[in-house]
Amino acid sequence: MEFLDKLEVFRQREKELAWEGTFRDYLNLVKENPEITQLSHARIYNMIVSEGVEEVNGVKRYKFFSSEIFGLDRTLETLVEEYFHSSARRTEVRKRILVLMGPVSGGKSTIVMMLKRGLEKFSRANLGAIYSIKGCPMHEEPLHLIPKELRAEFQREYNVYIEGNLCPHCRMRLNTEWGGKIEEVPVERLFISEEDRIGIGTFSPSDPKSQDIADLTGSIDFSTISEFGSESDPRAYRFDGELNKANRGMMEFQEMLKADEKFLWHLLSLSQEGNFKAGRFALISADELICAHTNENEYKSFVSNKKNEALLSRMIIVKVPYNLKVSEEVKIYEKLIAQSDLKHIHIAPHALRAAAIFSVLSRLKDSKKQGMDLLKKMRLYDGEDVEGFKQKDLLELQNEASDEGMSGVDPRYVINRLSSAFIRKDTVCINPLDVLRALKDGLDQHPSISKEEKERYLNFIAAARREYDELAKKEVQKAFVYAYEESARTILNNYLDNVEAFCNGVKIKDPITDEELDPDEKLMRSIEEQIGVSENAKKAFREEILIRLSSYARRGKAFEYTSHERLKEAIEKKLFSDLKDVVKITTSTRTPNAEQLKRINEVTARLMEDHDYCPVCANELLRYTGSLLNR
Repeated sequence: MEFLDKLEVFRQREKELAWEGTFRDYLNLVKENPEITQLSHARIYNMIVSEGVEEVNGVKRYKFFSSEIFGLDRTLETLVEEYFHSSARRTEVRKRILVLMGPVSGGKSTIVMMLKRGLEKFSRANLGAIYSIKGCPMHEEPLHLIPKELRAEFQREYNVYIEGNLCPHCRMRLNTEWGGKIEEVPVERLFISEEDRIGIGTFSPSDPKSQDIADLTGSIDFSTISEFGSESDPRAYRFDGELNKANRGMMEFQEMLKADEKFLWHLLSLSQEGNFKAGRFALISADELICAHTNENEYKSFVSNKKNEALLSRMIIVKVPYNLKVSEEVKIYEKLIAQSDLKHIHIAPHALRAAAIFSVLSRLKDSKKQGMDLLKKMRLYDGEDVEGFKQKDLLELQNEASDEGMSGVDPRYVINRLSSAFIRKDTVCINPLDVLRALKDGLDQHPSISKEEKERYLNFIAAARREYDELAKKEVQKAFVYAYEESARTILNNYLDNVEAFCNGVKIKDPITDEELDPDEKLMRSIEEQIGVSENAKKAFREEILIRLSSYARRGKAFEYTSHERLKEAIEKKLFSDLKDVVKITTSTRTPNAEQLKRINEVTARLMEDHDYCPVCANELLRYTGSLLNR
């Protein structure tokens, strides 16, 4: 479809979504679908869960956040279940200001941005449809037209609870324009839009001497006072403050704890009673989520001031720490890089992982548990079982350090350093060593780290380098094993012959002399020891292999060395161990012979085909691995 055709389809859809009618028509819609009257907190909760929820290892994962937020599943579960779900049920929690508190670049602003963008999209869906009194500057819920005396009866008939009162502007129009006939009041469908200031407000504190409270609550229009004769006439007032415009949706209060206290006083009544004072009017109802974000130091300073106790009691604090999973950290970098214009530069496999290892190590806290170091903790957090610990120990470790993830290297620093590596002259590919070098060089320019912290970070870079060294050797090992696949099959067949004889208690026939021999224990153990199968566990392991072999035979399938994951790993390690000298010589020689050159080309092709290497980083990997093996 041509772009202009798509534009026409878009315009047509916008026309179809639009709806106008009277209050009488609106009541028919309410009877058909009471959900259209839901309050802002319930709408946001339904918006999030409508995208889908899955449970992973006992923690809920919300697909609504999955494209932008990584590694914060527990935080998001707390946010959605303990705040939005409770608020959606009209508990006292909805009368609290939501404050996201955490370190810089931890995802607080991204969460708020996603809620705002989500509301804009959700208001265009059937499930999130919103309706308002046409012409109301605060996009008011039409049910506010119903007199208080009739609301209990309305609730019995429609099963809808009405909360809030008409704004001064609509109250005046009801009497002057519509003669009190609420059934004739025009109603329209509302589409939330931050750009049009409909249902989303944003307040950012600036100089308290020059910033006016009118930014929050609106102001008198002095040019119309002579026309309407009074400052208390709603027609002489601009209902254009952020609290007015955010009605029916949400208001983001940026850096709330930096704001002058006169701006915060209005939040006391709004959060607890659902209304605020503006101009010379009675309290004005507002249905909106107030969401603020701040860092830990500002929050601690705010808490220490006794004057802030009233506001503190009206806050729900949700900690938003840094991500602590290496695999999720990589996704953060991939997302940020994808937003740049650097797609022509190839990023070698494990380059972002090396940076992620460094970042996550800097955020972890030392454990008091015996045998648990930071590297083990990092792997455990990332879903691996480590020696002495399983995934069931994860919760205990997480509870051990409540402030874990609230400090350390932030993603912005890493992306800044990656950018410096990207823009070097003639760069076509960056590898893990380039990344670690850029991170190390950047520590000298980092404005806020002490000498002790720098030393600690250098140790983490060294640890990330060691992790990469193991990954590099393993990658080349696998590629070489594929190049010597026939050798791997020979090892497998020898092992299986001996395992079969061992399990069946029979001897094995020598293929050349026909001599009957005992199963070759030395050969079997040389393979099993590669994956840590102990002497006591060898019998069970061999029986497991024999069962798998029999299962394949019954189904007429060939049993390959890749048919059993642990056996595959053992054979690859055994073969690589046998080939270590060959690999060492092949990868490090400056003038390879024809056979070596053939192997190098096979290995390079395998790296490019299966592991996303380019010719540049594949050759660099082989050279680097050769230097590692020669040490």
